[in-house]
Amino acid sequence: MHSHHNGLKTAALLGLLTAMILAVGYWIGGSGGLVFAVVLSLAMNAGSYFFSDKIALRSMRARPVTEAEFPALYQIVRELATEARQPMPRLYVSPSMQPNAFATGRNPKNAAVAVTVGITRILDRRELRGVIGHELSHVYNRDILISSVAAALAGIITMFAQLAIFLPLGGSDDDDGPNPASLLLMLILGPLAASVIQLAISRNREFQADASGATLTRDPLALASALEKIQYGAQRLPLPADGQLATSAHLMIANPLRAGGIAGLFSTHPPMEERVRRLHQLAAITGTGPVQFQR
Repeated sequence: MHSHHNGLKTAALLGLLTAMILAVGYWIGGSGGLVFAVVLSLAMNAGSYFFSDKIALRSMRARPVTEAEFPALYQIVRELATEARQPMPRLYVSPSMQPNAFATGRNPKNAAVAVTVGITRILDRRELRGVIGHELSHVYNRDILISSVAAALAGIITMFAQLAIFLPLGGSDDDDGPNPASLLLMLILGPLAASVIQLAISRNREFQADASGATLTRDPLALASALEKIQYGAQRLPLPADGQLATSAHLMIANPLRAGGIAGLFSTHPPMEERVRRLHQLAAITGTGPVQFQR
């Protein structure tokens, strides 16, 4: 049911992208612009579907890493993927010192899990295992496709908003400043990108991934401890809310942006205190504690 629901959401998002491009194309260039918009919409739909993972990874400057570079990370991911009977995802590391992590890709066979350098430095092995369990749960819950396509779509809309100032709409050749029609378009498209993210991504998906990840690792308290550390680190080292990063922030396990402003528009994360409380409650109900690792 969850997978089917997200498939419908993905189709709706791609349909929205097509309608938006066709409308803008007809508005700018009439029938000729409409033909151009049809070609452009097909290309962007394909790009959003097949390359949304690369867009998200690029926004955090994440690079693929080998097992020789991060043996503990590979061991944790392989162990949990084997436990879930799922394929091993590609692993990436972002140079950011802010502690964070995210998953992206179309399906488990094309998934990627990325962590920042910062998260590997502040979490112990047990806590990192809890975070990886959370991210793999996003993959197995089949919600990374809708997340990734939403990020790509919002990024495209934001790009249109930024380019709108250069469009020759409603102004004269003698005007030195931005033309009013273009600024109006930018003001409309910016919030539209935020609305797309908010509509496509339910805050409940983070609660679901927390619970699924805790079930996979059998250690909800490890994830709770990790989330508290990540929240503190993210608040101390917020990332700039610009371009693709702003529209990909919802993929992260914790909001990487400074509170307020554009970060508020794109925020899809539930309160961290509530997530930690639910994990402690889950641990109390199930009686699960730290797992014992083999050395």
